[in-house]
Order: sequence, then C-alpha cells, then structure tokens
Amino acid sequence: MRQRIRSRTLAAALALAVPAVLLLAAPAAHADPISQTSGFYVNPNSGPASWVAANPGDGRAAAIRSQIAQKPMASWFGNWSGDITGAVGRYVAAADAVDKLPLLVAYNLPGRDACGGHSGGGAGSVAAYDSWIASFVAAIGSRPAVVVLEPDSLGDFSCMSQTQINERVGMLSRAAGQFRAKAPNTWAYLDAGNPGWVDAQTMAQRLNMAGVANAHGFALNVSNYFRTSENTNYGNSVASALQRFGYSKPYVIDTSRNGNGSNGQWCNPAGRRIGTPSQMGGGAEMVLWLKTPGESDGNCGVGAGSTAGQFLPEVAYKMIYGY
Repeated sequence: MRQRIRSRTLAAALALAVPAVLLLAAPAAHADPISQTSGFYVNPNSGPASWVAANPGDGRAAAIRSQIAQKPMASWFGNWSGDITGAVGRYVAAADAVDKLPLLVAYNLPGRDACGGHSGGGAGSVAAYDSWIASFVAAIGSRPAVVVLEPDSLGDFSCMSQTQINERVGMLSRAAGQFRAKAPNTWAYLDAGNPGWVDAQTMAQRLNMAGVANAHGFALNVSNYFRTSENTNYGNSVASALQRFGYSKPYVIDTSRNGNGSNGQWCNPAGRRIGTPSQMGGGAEMVLWLKTPGESDGNCGVGAGSTAGQFLPEVAYKMIYGY
C-alpha cells in the first residue's frame, strides 16, 4: 500500500460519538481504515452524478448535484457487476488514489430479497457465491474500505426454508471469515435489518449464527426509512443482546432516506427525505448513505414502472425537499 498522510479527525470523532454500550464491544480484528484515509470517497460515476453530467440543463440538476451526487455514498456490487475482481478493484483503487475511504455493499446472495421480491437474483449457487465473495475480498486486499454484506439477508428468514436459512448463514459466516483473514484494513458489517422487522434478541441470535464475531459490526436500516433515533435504540438493544454470546459489536445506520422517518411502507414511499450525510458518530459508529437517494426500490410506489436500482431524477429531487 502506498504511503499516505493520515487524518486523525474522523478517528477522534469516533472516540467521542460511539454510545457507551459500544465502547464495551470486543476490539476490532482489523486496523482502523478511518485513520488511514482523509474522509469518505465520493464516486464521480454514481447514478446521480452520471445523470447530472448527462442532463446539465435540467432544472433539477443543480440541486441533485449539490445535495446528492456530491455526497459520499456506497456503491453496490452484485451479479450485474460482471468481473467482480475488476469492478471492485477499480473502485477501491480510485478511492485509494485520492486518499479516501470507499463504501461498498455486497449484494449477491442466492435468493436475495426473498420477502420483497423486487431485487431477486444473485449468485446461482452456494459455491458460486463463495467464489464471488472470495474474489470481492481479494480485490480489496490491504486497501482501506468499509463493506456492508448482503442487505435483508438476516431479515428474510420468514420467507425461506430451513435448508435455505442454513445455507445462507453458512455463506455469510464464510464471507465474514474471508474479510477477517484477507482484508486487514476493511471493516465489514453484516446486515441486521431495521427496527420494524425482527426483534433485537432474535436478530442478535441470527447475527451470531452468521458469523458476526468475525465481522467488525452490523448495519441497520439499509434501503429503509426509520429515523436515526429509532435505529440507535434498536442497535443498542442488538449490541447488548450479543453480549450473551460473549462479545458485542458496533453498528452503522443507513441515513440516506430517513429524513422524514418511515410511514410504514418500504417500497418507494412518497414524501420521504434525505437524511444526515455520511459521517462518524451520529448515534452509531457511523451514519452512512448506503442506498443512493433516488434509486428505485422496484416497480412500486412513486417508482411505478421502474426497476430496482434505476435512478429516478424526479424521486431524487423530491427527496431533497421532502415531498
């Protein structure tokens, strides 16, 4: 890894902002990627940035550029990414070249989105996923990164058979082990749903089965709308419940679309608003934009006629102002 000037600003913020229950968590297995970089990476090729570049004369472009496209947010990788080694490697290298910390989401489990159904697909088999995630990890290597593993994966059990559940927790556990063993400067987080889905005790049990002991922590509210305070209460309860297994873990919260909270709907609900941009602290270890504001959840709600992941400029524009 190239020599870099280290920034202590974000690391200091972490020390001040992490809730007391998280300070009792087991020490991280990996080096701190925050202190190795000078802030979060802004992807110049994100969906919003690409739309703004292609539509500079659109009346919505200036707001989408300043309020969304220029904010740090995660890039998602799955079966649409093609050669995963090349896709992840290029993304992480671009961030590394400017001394920034990339945010990545791995989303390729077989049978993903079992309950929602709008983002189905994923790797064709358990073996294919194991190979895919191994390549994902290898592409990061020793460079700093934050990775959220498989949104919805531990919340979907009610829509799966026991065999499918067993296979899933095995894949997640092996994935967490891969990051621990082969990506020494990556913080990996298993997805833990949201406050309106699975009770904290049950989620802690699922996280433990899925190998969160080998991950840095867990992620909440990915692609959902619950307020940060609701997620903080839930996250602290999950972290506390993990202590019965002999350890605890920190957590991050997706704040990309939670500015107006949840109205009880999850699939492109109207009237939502962007939340606090990616930063350390904020009630959790980090609050992060994991879902891209304006990207569709599927053919539903205000995104009727769209496909999951499609960038919708009108939805993005309204999300800036909360209407």
